[in-house]
Amino acid sequence: MSSTRIDVHAHFLPSFYRDALIEAGLSQPDGMPAIPQWSEQMALSTMDRLGIETALLSISSPGVHFGDDAKARSLARRVNEEGARLMNAHPGRFGLFASLPVPDIDGALRELEYAMDVLKADGVVLETNHGGVYLGDAKLEPLYAELNRRKAVIFVHPTSPSCTCCDSLSLGYPRPMLEFMFETTRSITNLLLSGALDRHADLRVIVPHAGAALPVLADRVVRLMPILGDAVQTTPEHFFALLRRLYYDLAGAPIPRLLPALLEIADAGHIMYGSDWPFTPPALVESLASDLDGTEIIDADMKQRVLYRNAAKLFPRLGR
Repeated sequence: MSSTRIDVHAHFLPSFYRDALIEAGLSQPDGMPAIPQWSEQMALSTMDRLGIETALLSISSPGVHFGDDAKARSLARRVNEEGARLMNAHPGRFGLFASLPVPDIDGALRELEYAMDVLKADGVVLETNHGGVYLGDAKLEPLYAELNRRKAVIFVHPTSPSCTCCDSLSLGYPRPMLEFMFETTRSITNLLLSGALDRHADLRVIVPHAGAALPVLADRVVRLMPILGDAVQTTPEHFFALLRRLYYDLAGAPIPRLLPALLEIADAGHIMYGSDWPFTPPALVESLASDLDGTEIIDADMKQRVLYRNAAKLFPRLGR
């Protein structure tokens, strides 16, 4: 395995969060066969095997809000405090993207303040939609304003679409196989076309899975933008500038076909490593990491930027 990595796409599943999923009827989240196993020691052992110096932990889909605001606020607080405990117990090994009880905006703002000021989280995680509220929705403006004031990092993670009929879109496959990619593309496009990143220019947003389908659909989006009229808050030229402003992780299977497309739209200094463990099984994580180590799509210097230096620049406290 290649040299030291910072993993910006890593998940944690404390036992109380697993219990909350099961209580909410989500024992097979997003159509997956089961909730994967996770423990503190398993995480550290996997990181050591992969050469991961630091993993930025986040709660994956379906997040912390299962329909009840009060329960979501309580669960967000518990997972964030557990993430902070892991950071403090293992200095330099873990970072944290705090969970927020969106779409409860008042609760999200209160939890953001606590997570950033008291727990010292490295940023926040937002799902591609929260109860049907996508990332370009005006309901998120107060939250974006506060995140922008803090120059915060937002790690975006896909989740299932929020409608009963949407279940058929997955065609019976686990949603991470196909629908997560389309969901990410849908929500990030909505974010860019809404003008939210122009109104909040200090936000740093990480797009998962090598940009999903954005690298191959960006030209189609800009070609059709003129027919949308005033519903679009940007120009085709600026759309590509915004794509270069975004950050991207390489979780999933970007090699051999997706990474070259991503390099066409992304700033090379904004691409970072992601394992997606434990939702990606350990053997597959190792295989994907080996693919990245061995690829000739990027040279040795670019690999070091992707594996470590780009993330260390975005999160200075994690750099040596």
